[in-house]
Amino acid sequence: ERRRAPIRLSTVLELHEEVFHGIKADAGQWRRVNVRTGGMKHSPPRMEEVISMMSTWGEEYNRRDMLGEDPFDLGAWMHFEFESVHPFSDGNGRVGRLLLNLHFLKHGWPPVHILPPDRERYLRGLVRGHEGNLPDLEGFLLVAMARSLLDLLDQVGTREDELKPLRALSKQSPYSAKYLSLRASQEELPALMARGDWHTSERALRAYRHLVGRALKRPPGPSAKQPRVTQRRSAA
Repeated sequence: ERRRAPIRLSTVLELHEEVFHGIKADAGQWRRVNVRTGGMKHSPPRMEEVISMMSTWGEEYNRRDMLGEDPFDLGAWMHFEFESVHPFSDGNGRVGRLLLNLHFLKHGWPPVHILPPDRERYLRGLVRGHEGNLPDLEGFLLVAMARSLLDLLDQVGTREDELKPLRALSKQSPYSAKYLSLRASQEELPALMARGDWHTSERALRAYRHLVGRALKRPPGPSAKQPRVTQRRSAA
């Protein structure tokens, strides 16, 4: 089953082929043109560098995966590097997100969903990655995962996992609805917006500091040095 297998270059090409078969002439093929990314200062590598860089990406991802690296650290790295290489003429965002969710499924986590309101923060995380600060993207993924878990547990969990408006939960807690809404908007409390109100569960309300504290308490500043697939070789 694909979710249990290593993520190889053939996996990347197969995903692109499956998504864009009959839509794009070069479905399932590395790009043969030079491209630019909209809204980003970063310029992807030239077309002749793509295969080499993707080979390095695949080898490095599987090496770090075998070593047991934290799934969120590794997920942020693999997604950022994939989008930096931009290996296809089109469809890189969609395939990149599919690969990210395949990575999470391999490690027992549900898929994350990047919603339209998330786009600005998501792109900011990629920009910050080019500045050497991947924790911003990792923090975004942690918050997105908290939302995915809330939604999943609301469907398959116990009564403690049912999503309720914050104003209802505030009546059973020492926190006011205004305070909880502030924490939800600050992403300290995992919550979903529905019908104009924040919703969360009793379980999440008890455990929210532990669920997203890692993303919020991480000190600012550059991350530890990471091997960069997209680092250009200096001219001879």
